[in-house]
Amino acid sequence: MRFGIVSALVAFVSVAVHGKILYAGVNESGGEFGVFGTKGQGLPGRFGVDFAFINKTTVDIFVDQEKINFFRVTFLMERMTPLSFGLGRRFNETYFSEYADAINHITLTKGAYALIDPHNYMRYNDPSSQPFSGSVIGNTSDPTAATTKQFGEFWHELALRFATNPKVVFGINNEPHDMPTDLILKNNQAAIDGIRAAGARQLILAPGNGFTGGHSFTQNTGAAGDAPSSDFLNKMVDPLKNTAIDIHEYLDVDFSGSHDECTQPGPSNLAALTTWLQQNKLKAVISEFGGGNNANCFQFIDDMLTYLAANDEYIGWSIWAAGPFWGTNSPCCGADTGSLEPGNVNDMGAPNAFSTVWPAAVRPNIPKNLKRSGTSSLS
Repeated sequence: MRFGIVSALVAFVSVAVHGKILYAGVNESGGEFGVFGTKGQGLPGRFGVDFAFINKTTVDIFVDQEKINFFRVTFLMERMTPLSFGLGRRFNETYFSEYADAINHITLTKGAYALIDPHNYMRYNDPSSQPFSGSVIGNTSDPTAATTKQFGEFWHELALRFATNPKVVFGINNEPHDMPTDLILKNNQAAIDGIRAAGARQLILAPGNGFTGGHSFTQNTGAAGDAPSSDFLNKMVDPLKNTAIDIHEYLDVDFSGSHDECTQPGPSNLAALTTWLQQNKLKAVISEFGGGNNANCFQFIDDMLTYLAANDEYIGWSIWAAGPFWGTNSPCCGADTGSLEPGNVNDMGAPNAFSTVWPAAVRPNIPKNLKRSGTSSLS
């Protein structure tokens, strides 16, 4: 631990003048709603009833008033490529058009960048008890599992549909966990190959194991002690060299984002990852993090965002979460924190995280010189 803290301080001092965050924003969660309970429940689901992707007025507020430029927008692969089709090139065109409308509003209408997020934990066929239900993609011992080849075909088709939109970022999958890390590498590589074969040149974000936690990136993770992500993710090959590492980093005691108090310091917990990124000449985006509505978490969030801005290895971040269906519920960080959806309140009828966490800890850390034009990239 002492070594980690020293490393973090050295990294902070050595690059503070040159650090640059290109993307700063928020998660839009809702496309994965409506399936929790029994297997098959909510599939395909009803748009606007079981699920939704964004409130366009919310996006307008974030872009026009808060001056962010980055939205991570969730969806389910079981809805995009229904079980009756299987994972691959054949899409539910209604669901895709609804998703594309959200992405196009963010990118074409508002000029921001949109991170496409299959919210599936690198599993497919049963999202009813996420994050643990469903078959691990590429698991050859599971006859019901989608194959790595199918995963690549899915990404080829999805990238083909967005290839001409420069403001799109491709997130390979949300939070893989409890699976062989070399299989994550294979699945990531299949996705990269499919995206590039489609002619898409935009930025790709590739996740690691252990829910792609930054604190555990160089450690064994999961019940089986799966190999560290750092052992494999430097072996990915992108012919365009436009792939970054997708990292999640919550600040509560067990890194789950379920507690309202923050006890895990981002800078020291990210130090080993930062060193690995430096050694491998790679970049990362923290696409999920969060904290509760209290001064303790405000400071922890500020400390981490300051650290990211001070280290060139990090090019962006998005906090969890806004979304059209959260209502008075809290997507993270304690039941009373509430969501980041403007206009909502928390479960007690008091201001939600957009009125508390955002102005105290997030707004002050939004850079003035975010990337506003051009194809999504590492620079």
